[in-house]
Amino acid sequence: MKKIGFDNDKYLAMQSEQIRKRIAQFGGKLYLEFGGKLFDDYHASRVLPGFEPDSKIRMLQQLGDDVEVVITINASDIEANKMRGDLGITYDEDVLRLIDTFRELGLYVGSVVLTRYDGQAAADAFLRRLKALGIRCYKHFPIAGYPSDVQHIVSNEGLGQNEYIETERSLIVVTAPGPGSGKMATCLSQLFHDYKRGISSGYAKFETFPIWNLPLKHPVNLAYEAATADLNDLNMIDPFHLDAYGEIAVNYNRDVEIFPVLNAIFQKIQGCSPYKSPTDMGVNMAGNCIIDDEVCREASKMEILRRYFTACVNRVKGMTEDNAIKKIEILMNQSAVAPDDCPIVSAALDKAKATGAPAGALMLPDGRVITGKTSSTLGAASAMLLNALKALGNIDDRLDLISADVLTPICSLKTQYLQHRNPRLHTDEVLLALTISALSNPVSNAAKEQLANLRGSDAHFSVIISDEDEKILRRLGINVSCEPQYETKRLYHK
Repeated sequence: MKKIGFDNDKYLAMQSEQIRKRIAQFGGKLYLEFGGKLFDDYHASRVLPGFEPDSKIRMLQQLGDDVEVVITINASDIEANKMRGDLGITYDEDVLRLIDTFRELGLYVGSVVLTRYDGQAAADAFLRRLKALGIRCYKHFPIAGYPSDVQHIVSNEGLGQNEYIETERSLIVVTAPGPGSGKMATCLSQLFHDYKRGISSGYAKFETFPIWNLPLKHPVNLAYEAATADLNDLNMIDPFHLDAYGEIAVNYNRDVEIFPVLNAIFQKIQGCSPYKSPTDMGVNMAGNCIIDDEVCREASKMEILRRYFTACVNRVKGMTEDNAIKKIEILMNQSAVAPDDCPIVSAALDKAKATGAPAGALMLPDGRVITGKTSSTLGAASAMLLNALKALGNIDDRLDLISADVLTPICSLKTQYLQHRNPRLHTDEVLLALTISALSNPVSNAAKEQLANLRGSDAHFSVIISDEDEKILRRLGINVSCEPQYETKRLYHK
């Protein structure tokens, strides 16, 4: 079992309590801007072992009928067909996915807001689609001088031109498919309109990282910088918090830079600002729930390495710039971690060198390292996966989990009918073949029953594996990294 460094139950209780206090502080209505991923927060679960990826959603479910979700999307992102890199879908499609997910989890979605709307044709088409689906929609418009011209922003020609979002509940969760979607501007717009209507309301921000009450160079906070290297986020001491309270708190550059403007906007709207620092705006109890600092430090160092390999692979794919890699290299130096510190990196490279072909290595949650080599019928990821299942099920390594009667026809199908260059099975195909074999082979069935125990494992490969293999491994809960090189010299790798 992997060591636990974070008390998830304590986190749920403390975070829920703090949000209730904020609602009460502002007279019964709170606009809560959610930064980062609202669900499936696997980064947090990796750097804070014990943190459950669905913790934020579970926390909102505890608040139950008080919660109303508002989703914002930048109209320009719709026009530009902006994609979510992790899901491979456009932002507008992700809005629909988010609505379905929230509803399935029992959370009420009140409306969708198109921010920076300026008559974009694609945005108009999306509005019509939403309305046809029975979803309430609102338009917010570009504001000249935002965010610096406070006088103009807090006026009828600024925030006043936006459509007022009709909300029904006390906790309004403002979220979006990605950054730059106008979450904060939407909250400010609502504060302005509420104040004009005599409605008491307030604003707070839900951010998990950086963790304000951990040291600036703590590996958990450095791992956040590594995760946002392409955005050029920078952790820093909050000067406003230090000045107001004489207390060191960690925040990041964008919130620190924008705080004087936000403070002025709060003062202009409500007569005074409820906050003395950007740290004050946040609701973040994560630092209070770390129960084993060393476990979280080590997990965060491994996450920095993963981010490094991911950035290097993305550079090969033309998806990132050198400066992101250079930044992560600096973070690696600051956290005193190098690729050689990760056992599976050397294990994968050693296996590849010994066999003369691509190879992979996986560290199980109990610390055992399992390798897999490329063969005539199995790719490195598939072989590694089957070997890991054997190890978990205490199955003799000499036994075949997939019979030749199942394997041979699939390989033939791929080359003879589907026009594949080689017959080797990807991980999805291996899992299907294993499932078929399990119908008549108790050993195969025993291996299949171990799939759930792979969650929390780490895998590294000597080459860039296929998108399909990576997707399947991630679905099994395996953290994946690769060396930044392809198996062949070909230019097209899809």
